[in-house]
Amino acid sequence: MFLKQLTTASAFAVLAATSATACEINARVNVIGNEFPAIQTVGAGAQECAGAEVSTNLTSEHQTLNVPGMQGNPAEYTSAIIANSSIVALMNEDVIRPLDDLVAAHGGALKQNQLITIDGKIMAVAFMANAQHLVYRSDVLEQIGVEPPTTYEEMLAAAEMIRSQGIMENPVGGAYASGWNLAQEFNNMFLGYGGEFFKPGSAEPNINTEAGVNTLNMMKALSEYMNPDFLTHDSNATNAEYRAGNVALMNMWGSRAATLVTAEGVPQEVIDGFAIAGPMTVGGGEIPASTLWWDGWTVAKNISDEEAEATFIAMMNGIRPDIMQDEDIRTQAVWLIDGYEPTPAAVGVFAAANAGTKPYPMLPYMGLLHTALGNELSDFMQGKESAEQALADVEAAYIAAAKEAGYL
Repeated sequence: MFLKQLTTASAFAVLAATSATACEINARVNVIGNEFPAIQTVGAGAQECAGAEVSTNLTSEHQTLNVPGMQGNPAEYTSAIIANSSIVALMNEDVIRPLDDLVAAHGGALKQNQLITIDGKIMAVAFMANAQHLVYRSDVLEQIGVEPPTTYEEMLAAAEMIRSQGIMENPVGGAYASGWNLAQEFNNMFLGYGGEFFKPGSAEPNINTEAGVNTLNMMKALSEYMNPDFLTHDSNATNAEYRAGNVALMNMWGSRAATLVTAEGVPQEVIDGFAIAGPMTVGGGEIPASTLWWDGWTVAKNISDEEAEATFIAMMNGIRPDIMQDEDIRTQAVWLIDGYEPTPAAVGVFAAANAGTKPYPMLPYMGLLHTALGNELSDFMQGKESAEQALADVEAAYIAAAKEAGYL
């Protein structure tokens, strides 16, 4: 289905959630979502409800599991925690329900600008904002005598200095794992080069362009300073490289950066040198090579009204304002929860918003392009084909999928 309209006010408006009263439910709740700390906190809050079982499946594979897990009747999962990219697939498959009635009954404290409204119906409740931005080692940059990079060209220059001075062999980190992560890094860089994913007013792809070629060439240049196994490195593996002291510069999610050096066993010099800055630009552009995101939760369509109500109540308990009294939780994300005050870890995400970073495209066919990018770019990154050929392969794969789905 085409999404005719999506409206949500600034992702950084304050979220007013439920009061800190006891949570009682009378039907099962089963939540699927990603596995980073902020989502784990929301899941744990939902599980505090009494009266019925609340289960969670928080995994990096959530995007391959949530649609099939909600297509059954009854659905296996009663809620999927999603972002502004992944809600599109759930909408297209018609597996989530409008929340207007539940908001009226149990969300009186929610403000209008928290509610993700699609085609005039509330389809999700957002609880945090996110973006990718620079994470670096301030001590290493001081050692080579340079300021934190504000452009990817400056990142490359700093990386060469770090390597040539024998400080680190592979000082650049990036979530370049083949598939979703590699595609997302392309999306970021492509927007930084001023690229437009689709021809105006259509679902026709528009990536085999100068901006697309420049994007791949910059990604390849950066990969020369990464671990040779970079095509297997998702956010978890990239963060592990940073924690081990092997990486000095990387583009990382705000939701991951906040807890990057709190893990056990991180060397003291990594902890002391940990620093965050805003997203970088590229190619002389003014738009950051990044994307703005929100994360929120939905309620399944193919469940009973009792289960839907229990799910809504439990998820509201997961985002209740009193969790902001916990200092560790406050630092996990840029929360859209009443009582949240920005922490030092939020600097990068707020910088991304203030610099005019574009939101990830909320188009029903963007997911098809994202998948095609993830499947087709690895050969170029390994030097097996040209940038132009890789982009032609992406467009061909996307066109086939878009025709099958009825978008072309």
